[in-house]
Amino acid sequence: MYYFRALVFIFFFASQVSMLYAQEKTSDEDAFFIKSIYQKALSQGACYQWLSDLSTQHGGRIAGSAQSAGAVEFVRQILDTLQLDSVWLQPCMVSSWERGEKEQVRIVNSPSRGTIDLGGLALGNTIGTGTAGLTAEVIEVQGLDELEELGRSKIEGKIVFFNRPMDPTQLRTFNAYGGAVDQRVYGAARAARFGAVGVLVRSLTTRLDDFPHTGVSVYEEGTPPIPSIAISTLDAELLSQLARKEKVQVFMRNTSSPRPDQPSFNVIGEIRGSEFPEEIILVGGHLDSWDVAGGAHDDGAGCVHAMEVLRILNQLNYRPKRTIRCVLFMNEENGLKGALKYAEVSNAKNEFHMAAIESDAGGFTPRGFSCTADESVFVEQFKKIIQRFSLMEPYGLYLSKGGGGADINPLKSQKGLLFGLRPDSQRYFDYHHAANDNIDAVNKRELELGAAAITGLLYLLDQYGL
Repeated sequence: MYYFRALVFIFFFASQVSMLYAQEKTSDEDAFFIKSIYQKALSQGACYQWLSDLSTQHGGRIAGSAQSAGAVEFVRQILDTLQLDSVWLQPCMVSSWERGEKEQVRIVNSPSRGTIDLGGLALGNTIGTGTAGLTAEVIEVQGLDELEELGRSKIEGKIVFFNRPMDPTQLRTFNAYGGAVDQRVYGAARAARFGAVGVLVRSLTTRLDDFPHTGVSVYEEGTPPIPSIAISTLDAELLSQLARKEKVQVFMRNTSSPRPDQPSFNVIGEIRGSEFPEEIILVGGHLDSWDVAGGAHDDGAGCVHAMEVLRILNQLNYRPKRTIRCVLFMNEENGLKGALKYAEVSNAKNEFHMAAIESDAGGFTPRGFSCTADESVFVEQFKKIIQRFSLMEPYGLYLSKGGGGADINPLKSQKGLLFGLRPDSQRYFDYHHAANDNIDAVNKRELELGAAAITGLLYLLDQYGL
């Protein structure tokens, strides 16, 4: 009996050592492959040149425009060169809007300063003032709640100036953006309830500069729409200082107009899985951008990140177990109709997106990923992936709970994990939705590091699933 127990112990000990050795061997192989991903991305990357061409040749890619149509064909041709199993265009009807003539905003006949021109950009989806423009007294507020407190008697017939800045104490600037964006999105609709004739909004950036930042605005049914224009942070400071001392009249003019929905496309390419082709890992960004710049950070960077993932895997002769699908969504900025169409078609086909990774936070140095999922599966799935994610920690990356992204969120009902790339956010809103979001604002190495980070995460997801 003693010898029998000894043999059992020896057998058990040997099996445990063997298992640990196999795990270490697998871990070493994974670490080596992830290192090869980074080497390929940083020494032979293609994404920066793609982004340069996309943002300079097809910049200002607002959904429904000729520029967006050119961008669709440009990225489709690139995907066609990557030796994928399938490349196709997915039709979708998208929201459309025209900016019209250059906006005019000026302080009129200030008792202390005279007439001063301000920099302005009409907010997306806004109506125009008419060709004659409009002039009215300005009333400054710090947010939507203050409108309720002031009421119609103090707002009617005036231009409401929303001047709540992004909170500079927030270390993650996306949190600061989230704390201020409601006045841009809903300001015109709420001010119109109280009889305002127009809206000016302080641009959403932590920097003081002369660049106005556009962005979407949303109207309410049953409330007459009024025009809304963003002004630069420096001009917002000037206007606020004057408004505290004297009554200020402002002239504003824009000829913007919403248009009927237009036909467009999501652009899709994929490598079919060798073992579990029915399990899809999506990587993507949104192809449209606002019309005032090249959309290099928002979100050309995310598009070339997604394409670069597929190129790197093919360059490394990696055959994935699961289907890897690159999706470049249309109409994220002012409608999200590309993402909604993609999810609608996917659900109709009973597809399963085991995971989706979105890059829509710029081309800056990657810091990590946030992750979310349907509540019924999130805790268990998150535990499994975070065990493997330790292999990404040598590259300075974290994995935390948080949002995935606007374009992949409609896939949450399929109960896979949704990831959002989280680059360093400190400079992102210096360029977001502004005329300086061009290729010269993007660092080549930082962009390539983002592509490598996404590819590394995708590799672990493909190897081990959920």
